[in-house]
Amino acid sequence: MFCFQCQEAAKGEGCTIKGMCGKESDTSDLQDLLIYNLKGIALIANKAKAAGVAIPGSTGKFIAQGLFTTITNANFNDENIVNWINRAQALKKELFDSAKGKIGSDLHESATWYSNDVSGFKAKAATVGVLATENEDVRSLRELLILGLKGISAYADHAAVLGVTKDEIWDFLYEALASTTQDLSVDEMVGMVLKAGEITVTTLAALDEANTGAYGNPELTEVNIGVGSNPGILISGHDLKDMEELLKQTEGTGVDVYTHGEMLPANYYPAFKKYDHLKGNYGGSWWHQNKEFESFNGPILMTTNCLVPLKKSNTYLDRLYTTGVASYSDTPHINDRVNGDAKDFSAIVAKAKTCSPPTEIETGTIVGGFAHNQVLALADKVVDAVKSGAIKRFVVMAGCDGRQKGRNYFTEVAEKLPEDAVILTAGCAKYRYNKLDLGDIGGIPRVLDAGQCNDCYSLAVIALKLKEVFELEDINDLPISFDIGWYEQKAVAVLLALLHLGVKGIRLGPSLPAFVSPTVLNVLVENFDIKPITEPAADIEAMMQGK
Repeated sequence: MFCFQCQEAAKGEGCTIKGMCGKESDTSDLQDLLIYNLKGIALIANKAKAAGVAIPGSTGKFIAQGLFTTITNANFNDENIVNWINRAQALKKELFDSAKGKIGSDLHESATWYSNDVSGFKAKAATVGVLATENEDVRSLRELLILGLKGISAYADHAAVLGVTKDEIWDFLYEALASTTQDLSVDEMVGMVLKAGEITVTTLAALDEANTGAYGNPELTEVNIGVGSNPGILISGHDLKDMEELLKQTEGTGVDVYTHGEMLPANYYPAFKKYDHLKGNYGGSWWHQNKEFESFNGPILMTTNCLVPLKKSNTYLDRLYTTGVASYSDTPHINDRVNGDAKDFSAIVAKAKTCSPPTEIETGTIVGGFAHNQVLALADKVVDAVKSGAIKRFVVMAGCDGRQKGRNYFTEVAEKLPEDAVILTAGCAKYRYNKLDLGDIGGIPRVLDAGQCNDCYSLAVIALKLKEVFELEDINDLPISFDIGWYEQKAVAVLLALLHLGVKGIRLGPSLPAFVSPTVLNVLVENFDIKPITEPAADIEAMMQGK
């Protein structure tokens, strides 16, 4: 095992015995082998496409879902990953057989390796993982690209679930994954990484189109954080289609629905507000779930990543359900949709009816819903506040939350920012400060929550609109600073998107990525002025000065 894809990489270098996320070494190795097979599919598809062979969109979607299932905290189930590997091998063979007359047989081993011997998968995985690339800088650039692709894949899959796909996304998955099997120059690899940023923007725009087309534009909303008296179902993750179908199937049953973690922003969509049994949000970000899932008392539905392995003291295993790319051993899995039919959540509803109502852990409300449409509706007020000096600075504190004490930094920054500064956020990083009373500026809340990490696109749209309004040549001339918390691979994709948009001076924390070698880091520093977070007071002073 060697894994350094998340912020918690052991010793800031990589996990080698067991993942800090709780992932066993065998599970990590199997995921490496899955990625190896996905590279093979991509390589064949890329060559076949260049030779004029039509590649069905289902191939790109399969690769995206396969990469998504290897993202941190999504899949802890060896049996499920073995199934993914076998399906990948079958698709690889099918694709090769359809195109072998035009692409030949002189291919990288990822495209030609097949095995029915599951017992030998681990041994093979040991030869194709991250460390198979010996040169540190080549390894760094390849893995930076692959991790960005995981983020792109997650966003693309969410959009595809709602019927929005873009051929250029699938084509890039083929091209980019295939490139990691080739000996490219440093400039070529850097170029591919930056192109991943461009495709991330395309993908986030597609997801925004999908979400708003299906559920309307998020709007200013006060979300209840208390509980009702009925039994409830807690839904976590990111999949809004799952949210919709669960709400429909629980309507009139006497069972309430609560959001958790990254599902909080579902409360902001007009389409979901018509359901009276959507009671609000329960708890905080993903890493609190061992405690919060316990006290919720009812069943929990994990729709995507951000699943934390249970502790020995936890008793909710029989109340935990997964669906989509999420999978956990010994828990029921809700099957994918067939022929356009909805998923069947009846087992969860039945379970909920046998459970006690949630234990109240807090009361009050959270204000959110400041995606780009809502903020642009306030554009005149925002512009006037900037011109009058009432707003001196916007600080983008988007991204991920996590367990490390160093993340208290983001709470301190929020608390200590001058009262003429506004925080723009998206992702679960907001849980570090979204329950603080930070007031408003002329009716504009000082924390503007755009939604999920999936909604970081809104922050880019807002920034670009302000650039236009103020008639600026460069986005970096705006009174905006970026102070980003990261944990997993979707945040990596968003970072690459910001680099593509030309944003410089991004602060990143609580630590710099282990997968970025010193040489690659120097490239990022020299070209984009990426810098680590330091102390709240020092960073605040610098940001307020535009540094």
